[in-house]
Amino acid sequence: MRETAKADGISLIIISAFRGFDRQYKLVSDRLNQGESIQGVFAVMAPPGCSEHHTGRALDVGTLGCEPLSEKFAESDAFNWLTRNAARFGFSLSFPKDNQWGFDYEPWHWCYHDKCATEN
Repeated sequence: MRETAKADGISLIIISAFRGFDRQYKLVSDRLNQGESIQGVFAVMAPPGCSEHHTGRALDVGTLGCEPLSEKFAESDAFNWLTRNAARFGFSLSFPKDNQWGFDYEPWHWCYHDKCATEN
């Protein structure tokens, strides 16, 4: 997918991929130690043991010139390219606006579901 995007003049940068339970626990703990509420943390991050990153199928994607893990990614050419093309490679946006799980909008978070792939 990244090579196809590159051929189309789009830069896709992998910010985060597989994350184990211990790493997820540390990320949550760090936010709590910085004074965030548990509700605030779990609005943007799944509890350890519940993250799509644990499956090895989730990617947090960025692009040149855009702050990582920012909603501004939704305004980028990379996001527009992903919106039009990611399903061809089996990826879908996990947390769109007003998603059923109650997570904050994460335009950078895409997950692979092989049943979605239509071509590679």
